[in-house]
Amino acid sequence: MKQQQFLNLATAEEAEERFWEAVQPQPLGEELVLLEEAHGRILACDVLAQHNVPYFDRSNFDGFALRAEDTFGAQETAPVLLKLNLEILACGVVPQEDVAQGTATTISTGGVLPRGADGVVMIENTFPLEKTAPGGNRIQVLKPIVPNSGVSLAGSDIGAGEVVLRIGELLGYRETGTLAALGEAKVKVWKRPKVAVISTGDELIAPGEQMEMGKVYDSNSTVIAHAVEELGCEAVRFGIVPDDEVQLEEVLRQALEFDFVLLSGGTSKGEGDLNYRVFEKFHDPGVLVHGVSLKPGKPLCLAVLEGTPAAILPGFPTSSTFTFSKFIAPVLRKLAGLAPERNAHVQAKVPLRLNSDKGRTEFNLVHLVRNKDGFSAYSTGKGSGSITGFARADGFMEIPRNTEMLEAGEETTIHLLGETARPSDLMIIGSHCVGLDFLIGEMQKRGISCKFLAVGSMGGVLAAQRGECDLAGTHLLHEASDQYNSHLLTAELHLHKGYRRSQGLLFRKDDSRFALIERNFEETIQQLMGDQNVRMINRNLGSGTRVLLDRLLAEQQPSGFFQEAKSHNSVAAAIAQKRADWGIAIRSVAEDSGLNFFPMQDEEYDFIIPQKRLNRPEVRQFISLLHEPNIQTQLNNLGLTVPAPA
Repeated sequence: MKQQQFLNLATAEEAEERFWEAVQPQPLGEELVLLEEAHGRILACDVLAQHNVPYFDRSNFDGFALRAEDTFGAQETAPVLLKLNLEILACGVVPQEDVAQGTATTISTGGVLPRGADGVVMIENTFPLEKTAPGGNRIQVLKPIVPNSGVSLAGSDIGAGEVVLRIGELLGYRETGTLAALGEAKVKVWKRPKVAVISTGDELIAPGEQMEMGKVYDSNSTVIAHAVEELGCEAVRFGIVPDDEVQLEEVLRQALEFDFVLLSGGTSKGEGDLNYRVFEKFHDPGVLVHGVSLKPGKPLCLAVLEGTPAAILPGFPTSSTFTFSKFIAPVLRKLAGLAPERNAHVQAKVPLRLNSDKGRTEFNLVHLVRNKDGFSAYSTGKGSGSITGFARADGFMEIPRNTEMLEAGEETTIHLLGETARPSDLMIIGSHCVGLDFLIGEMQKRGISCKFLAVGSMGGVLAAQRGECDLAGTHLLHEASDQYNSHLLTAELHLHKGYRRSQGLLFRKDDSRFALIERNFEETIQQLMGDQNVRMINRNLGSGTRVLLDRLLAEQQPSGFFQEAKSHNSVAAAIAQKRADWGIAIRSVAEDSGLNFFPMQDEEYDFIIPQKRLNRPEVRQFISLLHEPNIQTQLNNLGLTVPAPA
C-alpha cells in the first residue's frame, strides 16, 4: 500500500488559522436549566442580584436594638439606663415599634433591626432591671457601642443590581450556592457541545483487559474525554475501533451527527494511516491540514467534514495531549461559551544547552527548580510516547521553529500545567459603580480576569499608593477647587478620566414630605433635617458620596446621621424598606429601586493608576475599552456619560 507522505507541512500558526477560519466557533445557544442541574455548566449571561443580601438590616447576635449615641460613656461603674420596649424581635418578626431616644428593644440573632435603632448591644453587656418603675422594665448598658455595631446592613454582602456572577463562568458548588442564596431557581447556561471521542488501532485494549505482547492500553480516550468535559462539553465515547476501513467509516458517519469529532491514532505517514484515508471521503470542505511543523505532534490532521469540525490526534499520549491543548481546546472553549484560557507562566533560565529541530515549533516538558534568582527549567527528557512525562512535568517551553538551540543561562517562558494559584490579571480597588461592573464584565469576555474590592474611593487611592492594585475607582471632590480626583495625584500616580454620573437625593415616591423638594430644595431639606421623625441614611467616611453629604449637612447631625451605609444599593434599600427616609446615591440605583431621584451634582468617576503599572497590557486594554464607541453607548444606557477627549 502506498505511503501517505507529509509533502506540505503547515506551520503551527498556519494550521491554527486555517482551522479557526473554517470552523468559526461560537456558543451553540442558550438554555434555561433548573438550579439543581446547573452544576458544571457555563453561564450564558451575567447574573444580577434581584434582592439585597441580607435583605434587611439584621442583628448579629442576641441583645438589644438601640441608638448607639444613647450608649456613649457607658461603663460598668456608671451604666446607662434605658427603657425596654414591649416588642420582642425574634427571627422573622417584622418590627412594628420605633426605637425612640432612651429606649431599647429585645432582638434575637438574625432579627430585623427596627426603625430608629442603629446598633445592637450584646446581652452579655447589659443588666436587666425588672419592674422598677411604673414605666415598665429597664436595662443597664455596661459598655458603649458605635453606630452599626452588631448589625449586618442590607446589601452589605450583595447589593441589589450588583453583578454577582459573570458570563462565561463555570458553575461550581460555590457559584450554585450563591445562586441559591440569591433565590434563583433557574439559570441561563450555554448548550453543551457534544464531542464524539474515538480511539483507533488494532493494538489498543481497554483498561482492565489482560495485557499481552504488542498491545497498549487505551489511555487517550480517557484523557481526551475528561479534557473535553473540563471545558464544559459532553463527551460521547465510541470506544475502540479496529483498523478496518469499512467499520471506521460507519462509526465516523454516526459521530458526525454531533458537534465535534476527535479521533486518536493512525495518522502517521505509513501504511497504517487509515484514519486519514477515511477522512478524505468527506467534504464541506474536508481535510484542511495533514501534518504540522510541530514537535511533538507532526502527524496532526485538522478537518471540517460535512460541516462538522473533526481532528485526528497523534496516537502517542504526549503528542495527543499537546495537540489537543494547542489546537482543539481553544475551539471547544469558544463553542462551550468559556472565556479564553488564562495561561499561567513564569520566567525561568535553561541550566543546560538545549538543541531543537530548526523548522519545527517544539514543545519541551520541564521540571522547575527554584533558585535564588527565580527558577531553572530542566527538560524532562520524555518523548512523545511518554505517558508519565505530561503528568509529572511542571510546565513546558515553546521553542520557535527558527531556533536551533537555547544556550545555558538563557531565559525563557515556562507555561505551567494544571490548576495553579495565581492572581487575577487586573486588580481593581476603590468605589463601586454599575459602570465599573459593566466594564469588568467586558474585560472578562475578552479573556482578562478581574478582581474588584469595594473599599470606597479613599481606600482605593491608598491601595494605589501602596502598589496593591492596577486601578483605583474614585470620585472624590476637592472642596477648595471644586474639582474631582486631580488633587489625589502624586509623582507615583496617574489619573485617567472615566465617566460622569449623577448623584442626588433619594426618597420614596409616596412620601408627601418631599413634595416641595423641586420647588425649593434648600428650604425643604433644611426643614426635613430638623424633623426628628425624618431619618436620613449616611455614607461611610472615605467615600466620595460622604464628601457630598458633609457639604449638604454643614456639620448638622439630623436623625439617622450615625447610621452609615457602605454602598449606593444599601442607601436605596434602607429608604425603600422605610428604615430611612432619604439619602444620597446615583440615579441608576434610584431607578432600579423604584425611588424618586432629585439630581444634586454630576460627579466624575475616574481611575487612579500607579505609574509603574500604567504600561501593563491589561491596564492599557482597560483604558482603550473606555474609548470604544459601542462601550460608550452602553455606558450611556446605564445613565453614565463618557466625556469627549479634550
